[in-house]
Amino acid sequence: MIEWNEPYLETCCRSALHRLTLVGAVGRPAGLKDGPCLRRLQGMGLAAQRPDGRYELTEEGVARHRSEILRRAG
Repeated sequence: MIEWNEPYLETCCRSALHRLTLVGAVGRPAGLKDGPCLRRLQGMGLAAQRPDGRYELTEEGVARHRSEILRRAG
């Protein structure tokens, strides 16, 4: 039996997490439709808002993307 220790990510937040990986170092600007999800991801430690206002993945976000998004794609 697999024990699940991570908070659940809604589908919209999983999509926002994936978009953060796609934009890479450019970062995702604030003020878009996925803003609430980006703030939620930030609160979970999966994303961080930079001084320029853009969001980027944290190391924890990269690991969560790998375990939750990429695992499902395979």
